[in-house]
Amino acid sequence: MPDQPAYTIAVRALCEFTAKRGDLDLRFTPSPTAQQGMAGHRLVTARRGERYQSELSLSDTFGPLLVRGRADGYDPGLNQLEEIKTYRGKLSAIPDNHRHLHWAQARIYGWLCCKTLNLQEIRIALVYFNIASEKETVFTELQSADALCDHFREHCARFLDWAQQELEHRAKLDGALAEMVFPYPSMHPGQRELAAAIYRCALHGRSLLAQAPTGIGKTLGSVFALLKAWPAAQIDKIFFLTAKSSGRQLALDALTTLGRGTPLRVLELVARDKACEHPDRACHGESCPLARGFYDRLPAARQAALKAAQLDRQGLREVALEHNVCPYYLSHELAQWSDIIVGDYNYYFDTHAMLYSLAVSKEWRIGVLVDEAHNLVERARAMYSATLDEARFRNVRRTAPPPLKRALDRIAQEWKIMSSEQAADYDVHADLPGPFIEALENMIAVVGELTELVGAQPAGLDRLDPDMLRFYFDAIHFVRIAERFDTHSLFDTTLSPRSSTRRNTVLCLRNRVPGPHLKSRFSRAHSVALFSATLTPMHFHGDMLGLPETCLQVNVESPFHADQLQVRVIANVSTRFHDRKQSVPFLVDLIATQYRRTPGNYLSFFSSFDYLDQVAGALLREHPDIPVWTQMRSMSEADQQAFLARFTPTGRGVGFAVLGGTFGEGIDLTGTRLIGAFIATLGLPQLNPVNQQMRVHMDEEFGAGYDYTYLFPGLQKVVQAAGRVIRGQTDEGVLYLIDDRFARADVRRLLPSWWRVEIVRHSTEARRPTVC
Repeated sequence: MPDQPAYTIAVRALCEFTAKRGDLDLRFTPSPTAQQGMAGHRLVTARRGERYQSELSLSDTFGPLLVRGRADGYDPGLNQLEEIKTYRGKLSAIPDNHRHLHWAQARIYGWLCCKTLNLQEIRIALVYFNIASEKETVFTELQSADALCDHFREHCARFLDWAQQELEHRAKLDGALAEMVFPYPSMHPGQRELAAAIYRCALHGRSLLAQAPTGIGKTLGSVFALLKAWPAAQIDKIFFLTAKSSGRQLALDALTTLGRGTPLRVLELVARDKACEHPDRACHGESCPLARGFYDRLPAARQAALKAAQLDRQGLREVALEHNVCPYYLSHELAQWSDIIVGDYNYYFDTHAMLYSLAVSKEWRIGVLVDEAHNLVERARAMYSATLDEARFRNVRRTAPPPLKRALDRIAQEWKIMSSEQAADYDVHADLPGPFIEALENMIAVVGELTELVGAQPAGLDRLDPDMLRFYFDAIHFVRIAERFDTHSLFDTTLSPRSSTRRNTVLCLRNRVPGPHLKSRFSRAHSVALFSATLTPMHFHGDMLGLPETCLQVNVESPFHADQLQVRVIANVSTRFHDRKQSVPFLVDLIATQYRRTPGNYLSFFSSFDYLDQVAGALLREHPDIPVWTQMRSMSEADQQAFLARFTPTGRGVGFAVLGGTFGEGIDLTGTRLIGAFIATLGLPQLNPVNQQMRVHMDEEFGAGYDYTYLFPGLQKVVQAAGRVIRGQTDEGVLYLIDDRFARADVRRLLPSWWRVEIVRHSTEARRPTVC
């Protein structure tokens, strides 16, 4: 309605926009976890009297603005409004600009309380609570309602122009998206089916798990569908999440195409180590010139950045350096004002995911697109696992500063007790190591207490030995994962190899099923669409990821036909570990025979670098005229690009790669750039004690231990690698699946339904496959 507020903003968000000033200061000041912060708030309010009112809902308007929030507490007996802030370490270590922000929030809540309760004056209390000592430090001021009203109006006025701009932007965007048409004359059949499913789920607020074949344009189709649903579904933000940088680029390219003629704001988030301009400097104004005065220059940088249609890594960097601010933290600020954010899975699914936190605090209605979703199971397991290595800890302990020695000695003592009780190389424990975790918590607290002391020195605590800092952060992560520990995880310990002079222990809180952690991420989103070419069987991913029961499952029919891809299973060769040496001559002959029959570009995939090197070396010796290039154990982005550059439309040769690695998915070699692939492995995870424990749990939980632990993950890698061959409607090629196990019925059921599989036996004498 015209007389109703058009723009709603939380008190905290308003103050973060209007009251932040000075330097970006990320000095090494340990902060409480979200759980510790909430617990601290509860403890403070529990100490108050019976009449004390906590979590008081308050609001007021200013023109088109509705400002609202929940005040931490109000004591009517004292007529005192409290804003509670939890912290660790020394109170004096809290920067002045943070305190300024806290007072701004407290005073706005003070006005909202005066207006709601019709008060003429009120006492404002800023309560700092140390979660370690449970000590409160209270700062108070008596303010009149008139003064607080002026304060409120001043901050609203600063934000009003921006709010008007955002309202106009949203109206223009809704109109443009309603009229947006697909940028090509028609959609591919599979692309249309996927887009239609995503559109319907977005309208009805449901999640989607979609298996869609490689090469149909999943990225463009999925983004288009969600953008078309945007106005009707009243979506605030879209998060496009990927596992690899190549996926981010495909999304940015699609958004460039779709965004023409619209005011769509697109932001790419990249890792800090890739965005940092001064990696040798610490993140505060006394060290880094881009942190000095960051918040003073932020408004101009923010305004300039949003004039760009797309802020990819390079575009954001140019704007940031023009305004002399940090590109990485500018991207974090712009996440609040962008429409589509493209980034890695961890920005939404990790334990401290920035986008998830923003979605919760800002109450956004979000649509989430998860690209190459088959990667999410293993990535999420890693996010919710934690590891500590005793060998690294010993190095840290030797070089640690004296104030930390006692805390580290206590950790060493508890670690020694655990190691002395371990007889086997690998052991699983029913209970968490309580005393050890307490020792870690003590060390974390000591570091917090030392923050001000060491930070006052010229080097600062942020200049401590990198290994010490790494162990500190690893310890924090270990403790936080321990707080989440349940039946979906296990605690195991592994002794280092016997060849070591001293056997050290590696401790791991290992997540097995990430679903319990991810459920809150799925429930918080209005709609989530997960898509990939390899989601067979779908119930496996539903079980592992904790997808909602209402999640729609769609298997998009492939637009490709069996005549495009010759699939041959070599049924008389074993690629098992103990058979690999014997298989090398077979593989060399098979590759050379196919290459001479149809010269062109091929990719061959192996289970390990050792196996790869054996076959590649033998092929070079026996057929030196066949060009060969190989994946190396460590390759830079430039090296990877050079590897792929060999696959030209008129090129000839064989590239060797490891299955499940960089070149097994996410690369697009269309047409004659790739005409065939050899896959000499089932891709099964390694048989070891950890995976055997995983198998036991999967048997108990789902009744399919071998399938969930080995078969399903392995065959996904195979199908992904095979998908590099056929990328378009006119592509043709050949695929060799080399291992007798590919002929088994349970394995073949997991291969794409459009394949026509031919089982053959390879003969080195005849130099041609023999059909069984």
